[in-house]
Amino acid sequence: MSKKSIAPAGCPCGGPSLATCCGPYIAGTAIAPSAEALMRSRYTAYGQRNEPYLLATWHASTRPIEPIMSDEEKVQWLGLEVKSALRLRQRKANEADLTQDTVEFVARFKINGRAQRLHEISNFVREPAEGGDLRWFYVDGSFPE
Repeated sequence: MSKKSIAPAGCPCGGPSLATCCGPYIAGTAIAPSAEALMRSRYTAYGQRNEPYLLATWHASTRPIEPIMSDEEKVQWLGLEVKSALRLRQRKANEADLTQDTVEFVARFKINGRAQRLHEISNFVREPAEGGDLRWFYVDGSFPE
């Protein structure tokens, strides 16, 4: 009888595995190094219904006061496509000095069984958080369609 090796499931954001991709950011054991990494971890957190992480990574100036998730709404996240990844990679040399960034993405999902897509250009800022560490925060987004 042969044993099959079981590869870890890919990260919901499209990365290799949750443990090596978004997991450490969501668990609080690592700080997202870029706006794109934070956006990917927020996508994963939406899929996990992890409202505390989403609120903690939302800039205080735009963070909602009311709950952002509803128990009545059954949301199934289907996939993420980052559209501005190439531009971000080309800018990587300047990333250490970056304090603002944008990430364009398309997220596909179903709400109560109906397929939807969200095309957003998200705005992020990088500033000191509690403890003094520089962290990325989601500010807001626009919808180009």
